[in-house]
Amino acid sequence: MRKWLPLMTVCLGTFILLIDVTIVNVALPNMVGDLEASFGALQWVIDAYALALAALVLGAGSIADLVGHRRVYIAGLAVFAMSSLMCGLASDAGVLIIARTVQGVGAAAMFATTFALLNSAYAGRDRGSAYGVWGAVAGASAAVGPVLGGLLTEHASWRWIFFVNLPVSAVGILLCVTMLADTQVPARGRVDVGGMASFTAAAACATYALIRANEEGWSRSEVWWLLALAAVLLAVFAAIEAHVPHAMLDLGLLRDRSFVGVLLAGFLLTFAAFAAFTYTSIWLQSVLGLSPLAAGLTGLPMSITAFGVSAGLGRVLHGRRPDLVIGGGLLLVGIGGLLTAAGLRGSAGWPALVPGFAVIGVGVGLATPILGSVSMSRVAPERGGMAAGAVNTTRQLGFAFGIAALGSVFAGRARSDLSGHGIPDAADVARAIAGGRAPGLLDAAPPGVRHLLDDATHTAAVSGVQATYIVAGAVGILAALLVLVLVRPVGTHVSPQDARPVRQP
Repeated sequence: MRKWLPLMTVCLGTFILLIDVTIVNVALPNMVGDLEASFGALQWVIDAYALALAALVLGAGSIADLVGHRRVYIAGLAVFAMSSLMCGLASDAGVLIIARTVQGVGAAAMFATTFALLNSAYAGRDRGSAYGVWGAVAGASAAVGPVLGGLLTEHASWRWIFFVNLPVSAVGILLCVTMLADTQVPARGRVDVGGMASFTAAAACATYALIRANEEGWSRSEVWWLLALAAVLLAVFAAIEAHVPHAMLDLGLLRDRSFVGVLLAGFLLTFAAFAAFTYTSIWLQSVLGLSPLAAGLTGLPMSITAFGVSAGLGRVLHGRRPDLVIGGGLLLVGIGGLLTAAGLRGSAGWPALVPGFAVIGVGVGLATPILGSVSMSRVAPERGGMAAGAVNTTRQLGFAFGIAALGSVFAGRARSDLSGHGIPDAADVARAIAGGRAPGLLDAAPPGVRHLLDDATHTAAVSGVQATYIVAGAVGILAALLVLVLVRPVGTHVSPQDARPVRQP
């Protein structure tokens, strides 16, 4: 039992950092009322955390390679705990957004070091089992988040979704100090400040552009200027990485099609599997009137199947072809998204979500563990933080971009449906529905048109959610095809856990 304590330590941190990606979703309506938040603030409460996590994981991984993976992991837990306290005590939306950003910084430090710490603690089939359990926790966390968030919001307060992190973080730090070893030999070099700054700025500009597109539409010139600036900053990042002696990201890895395939898989997996649940939760609560707990429980089929598949098959999947495992998982995620969309029509309610969510969970459970092991097999052990940071960066960017992009899909489809019902200012009404403000619209409507608006809102919301799952399903299937092409082995297959690492100069 003692040999699995390092795994438990890493999984504990992974659980709380990933659960905080989605735990906020079901609490959003309560936050909007309590903090008097705008739609933009509503988006940023979610995206500030996801963006900070996505933008900083790669840099945190490179720092961890220099100063020690265990040390950075413990520091991340401490920052995460302190910022969680700030979130719980927040008096307005601005303070909450700042605290969520700091929370993302701590989460990035933890997430960047998980794979490297697992590789240090386990080898052979034990490593396969460890990645399987870790994948089960990672895959289930996003689905458990809404359940736990609903339970705490309904029976305590939305603030307790943050306060609960404090005792968990304290236990995690204690286990780190007493049970977690780090056999890493720190790499030589300096922190790549230029690379970190340019990449963070590029990610921030791109995500902010998508959020503005959600709020005001794609016709705004500001949106396209921000996207252009993001592209320029990304080019600056690439130029810096090509010339600095100790780059945050070894661009040579991008010539390895398997590594590129894993990066794309991480990005598209979180986009396809999890981003649409934000708008599902808003629909369930603000339109159908479900409680936060009931809305969260709809994600339970996904959580159960993801955990069961990943934990049960981790050791069995050791040594199997990663292209088939990851590609098969993404294909199931895509099929599950389309199955969910097929059930959402007319007066559909939460039961329509169950079959598709279960299939998505199976796909997540298959793909998640292998992503980590394959990425770590492509680099030398002392660059494990960089590899983990790269993959986890794409995972979190996929979630942040997915929320923003699918928000536009939801609002666009809802606007079209509302226009067909003769609702005036359909674009504004659609954005209000996407932001969870449907009850306020109905309260403000004249009594004579309230019933018509109520029916139109229900129909438009179902159409909007259906559209998000159509797009998510298509993205999952596209991702599966890309993985099968890019990660397909050439010549003799080598197990991801036993592959010879690509040594850095």
